[in-house]
Amino acid sequence: MQEVLWRTYWKGWLEMRPTVWARFVEERDRQRQTFPNKRALTAAESGSTGIEGFDDWARELLATGYLHNHARMWFASIWIFTLRLPWTLGADFFLRHLVDADAASNTLSWRWVAGLQTVGKTYLATADNIARYTNGRFSPKGLATEAFAITEPPIPRPQPLPRPMRSASSDQSLLLVTSDDLNPETVARTDMPIKAAVVASSPDGLWGDRARVFVAKAAAETASRVAVSFDCEANVLVDLDAETLAIAARSAGAHQIVTAYAPVGPVADALARLTPSLAGQGITLVQVRRDWDDLFWPHATKGFFKFREQIPELLREQGMR
Repeated sequence: MQEVLWRTYWKGWLEMRPTVWARFVEERDRQRQTFPNKRALTAAESGSTGIEGFDDWARELLATGYLHNHARMWFASIWIFTLRLPWTLGADFFLRHLVDADAASNTLSWRWVAGLQTVGKTYLATADNIARYTNGRFSPKGLATEAFAITEPPIPRPQPLPRPMRSASSDQSLLLVTSDDLNPETVARTDMPIKAAVVASSPDGLWGDRARVFVAKAAAETASRVAVSFDCEANVLVDLDAETLAIAARSAGAHQIVTAYAPVGPVADALARLTPSLAGQGITLVQVRRDWDDLFWPHATKGFFKFREQIPELLREQGMR
């Protein structure tokens, strides 16, 4: 339950501070173009730096699409403080290869290691700690002994959450399922006039090949399930494309597309680009946000532990458990 709440907290925190994601994307793109030591970057991503443990985790990530949470923290710390590589490129490396890649959890965790999330509080990996928690498997030499300060302009104050669209009208609708939320049965009511559904399997720029295969299989399974749940035709799309969505909506006789609310990240960015184009063709995109997120996100204003303390009372008030 605590891991679920961590994910909820990170998403709520970023939702009220969307400029943090925009700042990450801008800096990542800049570093991709200008970072001079491409050889060091290639060595880190391929697991050929010569650093015990770190190289193993890089290769494990490439091979499996997954790393244990401790390994993620050690990896990020070595990337930033020992190898002196830009944290944004490390966060991007994870986003491109983790099967469970998540814009909020990944970006904010890398910021925490770098000392940006809790200003001045860094996470420094040590050989002793790594040896202890890997049962002596790894004890890397030459790790940084201090974490240099990374600074940034002040983060804007939290802004109110966007007003949710709790329910769509009774108009005939096309159901859009994105990779951010592959469980539309618990968002859109099964009695809604859903005439057809499309499942978009991947936004551009998020997953590596292994993760794309995983998500593509999940999308195919979701399409089969959605077809039964909503008694409609459901097809898989590789990418989100306004013209393709408009054609699918018109074919279903729908002037409305219903989808689960996309929190800050690549899917939200894609939907923001699509909305004006769809509107220009007379099609409304309605994002329906979950009650869980409406309840908890507004409380992600300070640290996680302050957030966690409020959960039992909030659950009692809503009759949840």
